Amino acid sequence: MDSTESADHSQTSSSFEQILPAHSAAIYREFQAGRVIVRDIWDSNRSELRANPLYNLLYNHLSHFRTFYEHLGSELVFNETGAFFFLKESSDDENEEHDENAFRVQVILLLIGRYFARSGRDLEYLGRADAGLNEQDLSALESDEEYQEILRAARFEKGVPEALDYLDKRHLLFRAGAGRCFLSSAGLYFLQELVREYEQG
Repeated sequence: MDSTESADHSQTSSSFEQILPAHSAAIYREFQAGRVIVRDIWDSNRSELRANPLYNLLYNHLSHFRTFYEHLGSELVFNETGAFFFLKESSDDENEEHDENAFRVQVILLLIGRYFARSGRDLEYLGRADAGLNEQDLSALESDEEYQEILRAARFEKGVPEALDYLDKRHLLFRAGAGRCFLSSAGLYFLQELVREYEQG
């Protein structure tokens, strides 16, 4: 019994010693800001996707971070298909807020997906930095009155720009320059899930 306890203690200590507090805090801040942590993030200086060090840290120390967030009353969820991590809160208040955030994200993704599919393009292209939405797409979305009404109903009073900012802040979308944006691996995953649910329903 004692030997197991000391083995557990040394394992926990070593897992904490392997991770810098600053890195752990950076991950915590991302989650607190309502972001997902994706494998690749957009580097606007180089105009390319690059590996996200926070994702790699979570991935390499998954059991440590799962236990850590469990102690904070949350569940660390790893989505392998979309290559991202997110936090699931366990308290009821958080769930209400989470449900509203999830609803608003779904509304924007469905609008983008619907518009993109209607333009005859494959949804996969929404997740590519060299494709995605261009300036003409963004003005078409902004000038569509039906889309504007739907966004207002989801409390995006300023329409498309505000909705895109909402996705951008959560790392579900990246801006690839003026008038261009594309979905992150997480954004594309959520959109494909919504399409799947719609098709099955």
